[in-house]
Amino acid sequence: MKRLLRDPVALAALIFVIAIIAAAVLAPWITSGDPYDNDLGAAMAPPDADHWFGADDQGRDLVVRLIYGLRLTLAMGGISVAVGGGIGAAIGLAAAFYKPLDGALMRMMDVLLSFPAILFGLAIAAIFGPGVTAVILALAVATIPLAARITRGAAAVEMGRDYIEAARAVGMKDGRLIWRHLLPNCVSALAVWATLRFGQVILLGSALSFLGLGAQPPTAELGAMASQGRGFLFFAPHIAVVPSVMIFLIVLAFNVLGDLLRDTLDPRLRA
Repeated sequence: MKRLLRDPVALAALIFVIAIIAAAVLAPWITSGDPYDNDLGAAMAPPDADHWFGADDQGRDLVVRLIYGLRLTLAMGGISVAVGGGIGAAIGLAAAFYKPLDGALMRMMDVLLSFPAILFGLAIAAIFGPGVTAVILALAVATIPLAARITRGAAAVEMGRDYIEAARAVGMKDGRLIWRHLLPNCVSALAVWATLRFGQVILLGSALSFLGLGAQPPTAELGAMASQGRGFLFFAPHIAVVPSVMIFLIVLAFNVLGDLLRDTLDPRLRA
């Protein structure tokens, strides 16, 4: 917290992240409109006193749609990182703890790493059809190998520590040793990675929706909103610019926080 308070950029990023999460959670209470209510009389209206960020081609208020879009965008990112990170962390711990499995598990992760998230999105959309589920599955699968490699690297270092040998010497079972000792000592590396990965997932998820593989119109989601506005760039640029700027700010804020966590939790950087 002391490092955070001394860094005005990181503090601003934290305040912004808290603000957007609060806005997403409290959307029904802080907005008076419906993100799907059409008002063709206000179609493509520029920012003014009635519509702070303007209106889209259907006359829907962009402030309301932006706040509701945050809910879906952040939920997609959070679920993807949680599911993919959890599975990847389990694989990484198993690879570091059980040496005979290390080679096979890491080669499997290398195969997954060779496929970009966009390709996963195309494949899953072809199977299940485009939608939010396809984006979450694609991003979760793309996240697994990254989490596995980060966890395996951190756990491999811990496996050489004396406390691991001491725990084995007293007969501690493998499951308890992994859960009570190995995993907690890998949490700092995972926390830094998850913060940075969240920003990447938001960008990738928005890109998939922008390409038509994710949330479908008229769903309020930042990538889909930006895609919807690209046809009006010369007449009403705010329709595409507003959600695009929000995506940029979210990714920037999480990257700044990830850098701060890395600097704080890594003793070599603190020194």
